[in-house]
Amino acid sequence: MHTNMTILLKVISGSRAYGLATATSDTDLKGVFAASRNGIFGLSYPQQINEDNNNSVMYEIGRFTELCLKNNPTALELLATPSDCILEKHPLFTSLTPEIFLSKRCEDTFAGYAASQIKKARGLNKKIVNPMSGERKSLLDFCYILSAHHSVRLVDFLAQNQWKQEECGLVSIDHCSNLYALYHSPDALFSGILRGDDSNDVALSSVPKDCPIVAYLSFNKDGYSRYCKDWKEYQQWLSLRNEERYHSTIEHGKNYDAKNMMHVFRLLEMAYEIATEGTINVRRNNREELLAIRSGKYTYEDLLSMADEKIISIHDAFQRSDLPDEPNAGEVEQLLIDLRVNVYSL
Repeated sequence: MHTNMTILLKVISGSRAYGLATATSDTDLKGVFAASRNGIFGLSYPQQINEDNNNSVMYEIGRFTELCLKNNPTALELLATPSDCILEKHPLFTSLTPEIFLSKRCEDTFAGYAASQIKKARGLNKKIVNPMSGERKSLLDFCYILSAHHSVRLVDFLAQNQWKQEECGLVSIDHCSNLYALYHSPDALFSGILRGDDSNDVALSSVPKDCPIVAYLSFNKDGYSRYCKDWKEYQQWLSLRNEERYHSTIEHGKNYDAKNMMHVFRLLEMAYEIATEGTINVRRNNREELLAIRSGKYTYEDLLSMADEKIISIHDAFQRSDLPDEPNAGEVEQLLIDLRVNVYSL
């Protein structure tokens, strides 16, 4: 931790604050600090400090206030942390309360973020249900030979003729996108169908006028581009996925990230409470219901249907809510100024 900073708030956050901790839950710490006087008056100061693989995150008060003005869920939750999870709280920090920040922006930041996580869950579902093979497909797998009223896979066509792709040449057909005349010669006359395993397009060759066309080749370029994009995303997911959560997903057999979906419903419920009660309830009163989602009790389709219903009710609630459209930035800025003045006068 940096020296000469003043700790304004330090809390236990995450599942333990939500009342959703299990035997394997980590203890996450978050907080707010005021940077040193020299840092604020000088050229630079840290706006955020992450430690212990992001299990400990501290926000400088200026950055924290900005996040609260944007109705960022993580920041607002810190202001409403249950008392049994507060480790340190400076007397000056009591001037900042959730109520001065709550606004109709919360529909987007809480419910909107939850909706984005549903999309993320859909993507995870796709990756789990449709795993991509360990060996990356070649561009040749997206090429086809026209044959009467149907097509033949290029790799099969080459195998049937005992030809190598390096022995072939392609010439583009005028006015026909991704359609080529295919030539063959065992004498290394041509450039091949592709120049390398990482090629993004077929190769073209110079062909003698008397060389006969042996076939016409169609390259599904759009399909290959989509495949490359999906392959890259899948490999990134494999390298970054949380193995414990992945195997938990496999074990409950429902093919979705159940922990992620649990937090989707937690955020949706909090959004509805903000709209109807004007308050943030960090500690959840339906632990068993939320943990049932985490355990894989519901089907993926049922959860999506339930979430859609909640999103509609949240929108209606915010339409009727007396909350302001956005927080009073001028009032909040003055509170921040007063807090800094008092911190640095100590």
